[in-house]
Amino acid sequence: MGRALRWGIPIILAGLAVWYASYVTTIAVWELRKLLSWLAAPLLVAAFVGLVWLVVWLVRRRSGGGSGENAAVVLGCLGAALGVGITVWWLVYGAYLQDRAYMENVQIVSTPVPELTARAPYVVGKAQAAPHLGDVTGEISDITYLPDSDRFATLVERRGWLSGYEVGLVQDVPLGGSSRSQESCAFDVDVADARVGGWFTHNLGRKIADRRRWVRFDADDVYVTCSGGTPTVVVPLKRQTGWLVVTERPAGLALYDGRTGRLTLTTDTTAVPGPSYPLSLASRQREATAAVGSFADWWFERSGWDESEDGANAGNESEFTLRYRDAAGGSAYVTPLTPQGEASSVVAVSTLPTRHQGGDLAPMTVHRLSPTWSSPKALVALIKAEYRDVCCYNDDRVFEVVPTGGSTWTATVGSEQNIRYRVEGRGQIGGREATCLKAADGSLIRCAYAAPGSVEEQELQRREQEKQKPKEEAPGSPGQVGDLKAYTPEQLAELQRRLSEEVVRRLGAGQG
Repeated sequence: MGRALRWGIPIILAGLAVWYASYVTTIAVWELRKLLSWLAAPLLVAAFVGLVWLVVWLVRRRSGGGSGENAAVVLGCLGAALGVGITVWWLVYGAYLQDRAYMENVQIVSTPVPELTARAPYVVGKAQAAPHLGDVTGEISDITYLPDSDRFATLVERRGWLSGYEVGLVQDVPLGGSSRSQESCAFDVDVADARVGGWFTHNLGRKIADRRRWVRFDADDVYVTCSGGTPTVVVPLKRQTGWLVVTERPAGLALYDGRTGRLTLTTDTTAVPGPSYPLSLASRQREATAAVGSFADWWFERSGWDESEDGANAGNESEFTLRYRDAAGGSAYVTPLTPQGEASSVVAVSTLPTRHQGGDLAPMTVHRLSPTWSSPKALVALIKAEYRDVCCYNDDRVFEVVPTGGSTWTATVGSEQNIRYRVEGRGQIGGREATCLKAADGSLIRCAYAAPGSVEEQELQRREQEKQKPKEEAPGSPGQVGDLKAYTPEQLAELQRRLSEEVVRRLGAGQG
């Protein structure tokens, strides 16, 4: 009895300590579960080798040497080779099966991409965050676009090991106009003193694990919102499914109140004005399109798509968060896709909703483009050639080239502190398709090529017709003054200005 107590009590205490350390055990189980699929092959091989060894032992025992010894050696070598082959095969094929698991909700269509709304580039929102923080001494840890409010949210960490966040900043970065409204909401550093990656009890992940085990999150998915001066840290959660083929699934949200330090776990995607589906999970689903074909196609990289990596969208190459243009609203993670290999033309666009209800993967749609685009790098070169009078001088440059629906793309031109223009186009750069220069607010300036029947062509034709109207038809022309009551206040003001200028001109000419 005494020996049982001496061994049992420490084991029970160690088990209770492990169970109490919810954060550590969550991480351990999460990582070991990932390794299980890799360990399955070695365990299978070990069992197979054990079986071969048993057969060899029986052969040796019955033969007593001679030819039986040689047979045992041959069987041993064959068993070892077969075991290594099984291990390698499973390690490779298991990765293919994992990609296939992420492909379960992927649909490939030939329909056009839904109409999307252009926004300020991500790098511009990031560059404009620091100047608006005022006397904040912390360090920026995250910048996220909130599509519901068309704003950029910035989360700032407070300096120090045992500290949380200092302030959240939500700012308006319009694509056109001069509005620069922002809302700054400070954290109560005495009560809400936890953050992602913090130390000891100041670790937000530890607080989440205390409330719910076996869920984790990606630090890049975390963002902040402000409401009535109260900051809320939003943490999209993930869970694991499967054993031999382990994948991740959404698991709701963790909301951390920056004033009270209260932590709320919810599955209600309407609880926040920003994305509720983890961006890292959307990226993993997009990467899994490499397994759209057979195992041989996956192995030799003959199927699927990659994000464009030719440098034109440096700093933000995939999963653009964009709003839909229709009345129903909503938003999506949008990525221009290129074929695997050396090709750089954009042949498809993937869309995946930023909000999703439930614990399954969100549906992803891959829209095949017809015609396909040239690469973003080639489109930037086209913009510099066609509109060299506005691009690019001093600090101005071409920012993100993003899909905006159908077969159209939009690029923004300007500096990090001031977006001046946008260029909209469609199709290949060699084709006579619409490529038009517009002001940042969307008003048309001119087109290099206007596609027949396009909205841009109709607008240019209307302007040309306005220019060709006879002058005598214009209000205020000599001989046709007309009824002044029909004039608008703006027309009367213009008529007064022209009359004053003409009087001054004639008096000056008389004096001369």
